[in-house]
Amino acid sequence: MIQNLVDGVLVGSILSLGAIGLTMAMHMLRFANFSHAELLSIGAYAALVFDGLFGAIHPALAEAIPPLSLTWSLTLALLLSMALTGLSAVAVDKLVFKRVRAKGGELSMVFASFGVAMIIRNILGLIFGLNPKLYSQDIVFAIVVSRDPFLLIKPDQVFTLVAALLIMFILHLVLSRTTFGYSLRAVAENPTLAQVSGINLSRMVVLIWLIGGGLAAAAGVFYGLTNQISPVLGRDLVLPIFAATIVGGIGSIYGAVLGGFLVGLASNLALVILPSGYSPAVPFLIILAVLILRPHGLFGEERT
Repeated sequence: MIQNLVDGVLVGSILSLGAIGLTMAMHMLRFANFSHAELLSIGAYAALVFDGLFGAIHPALAEAIPPLSLTWSLTLALLLSMALTGLSAVAVDKLVFKRVRAKGGELSMVFASFGVAMIIRNILGLIFGLNPKLYSQDIVFAIVVSRDPFLLIKPDQVFTLVAALLIMFILHLVLSRTTFGYSLRAVAENPTLAQVSGINLSRMVVLIWLIGGGLAAAAGVFYGLTNQISPVLGRDLVLPIFAATIVGGIGSIYGAVLGGFLVGLASNLALVILPSGYSPAVPFLIILAVLILRPHGLFGEERT
């Protein structure tokens, strides 16, 4: 039970990072973007490429940072992948979503997002192959934190959780202490009112895609640190990320963070009573329960 709780918190931190960008984009543009989870894949593979590139340029960067399997080159690759993925999200919006929403409705946007997701997934499969890949071939042994109850934690897991919480804390400071943050929150909460108040909505849309893409990239890299990465990474995480968004309330950034942790905990605690093969159904159950009991989520508000 304790092990499942710890694993659930770790998974929840990754889902929270992925859900923040999704909830802002969904609330502002009013469509369910099923391609958002593919940004995690883009970020994960971009970091894989930059990691190898930096390691080849300067072999010392390929050395692991004890006691982690994380290397200095992967640390630099993480930052570049966040920037590249954010730009990729902006490019997809300019090339696809902006044109579709100018001519079609919300349903057309949803279908377009499915198409974008399939294209990204298959492009990654063509370039990198379908076999799972690892950032490091080194074996990092888990540390026995407690024997009664038995609890194992890997150093990479601790780093992932701390790094994810740090990124969310920095985002909190930006949102709560800067003029840019106030504008961003205003647009995420009520785009129409924000535009009337003089906020450049088009510019904010670009910034939200940049931030959402960057956070998704971080989530993808953190997932790859503790798991394998593959072209279907986005497909596997899209429902948990949507569940986190719906639980927290569409449009609520802090709700997305809380929803990510709740979904992560629920999914891992379900393993205590359900076989592992049934765990993918848990996000479905969470989505249905929230839609029935509280359709607007924990922090969401009804939109007209």
